[in-house]
Amino acid sequence: MEPFVSTLYFGDLIAGADEAGRGPLAGSVVAAAVILDPKQPIKGLADSKKLSEKKREALFIEIKEKALAYAIASASVEEIEQLNILHASMLAMSRAVNQLSVPAEHALIDGNRVPKDLICPAEAVVKGDARHAAISAASILAKVTRDHEIVKMAAVYPGYGLEKHKGYPTVQHLAALKELGVTPIHRRSFGPVKKILEG
Repeated sequence: MEPFVSTLYFGDLIAGADEAGRGPLAGSVVAAAVILDPKQPIKGLADSKKLSEKKREALFIEIKEKALAYAIASASVEEIEQLNILHASMLAMSRAVNQLSVPAEHALIDGNRVPKDLICPAEAVVKGDARHAAISAASILAKVTRDHEIVKMAAVYPGYGLEKHKGYPTVQHLAALKELGVTPIHRRSFGPVKKILEG
């Protein structure tokens, strides 16, 4: 992996922001924003998708303990349906950045778009979770938070295997949808769910 680029060139209060949950058929999309403390570096940061669940969980705790500030926000299934998943993801990221207890001077947003209505200047960074430690930290907070949420939903809606696939369109998930039907946490506008609803 490429070494992280310093995020201190704008000043010290640089927020990294990322989201988790664009692809699943169920649940909210979750975003996080993190301002790291240069005096308390965190080892092992990387794109959350490239880390084991055990490593993500450990870093999740460490990031919250050591960051200068962090915020976690989401956009609901209803908002995803109303806005579409792209705009809902942008909304969740703007909420996270704007809710930081320490206002960011600049935000680095993973991807190729910048959310609207941010309280600070921002730039999009393609593959930012592999290039900037603050974005990597945000990706971990978002991913772990969303995983925790969907596991709780698995207890409310048993039989779908949500605790295993986290809402992604696996063979098991699609088979369960056909057998058990669509729940309130499923994204009805998403192709596989819409197809089942249309019979």
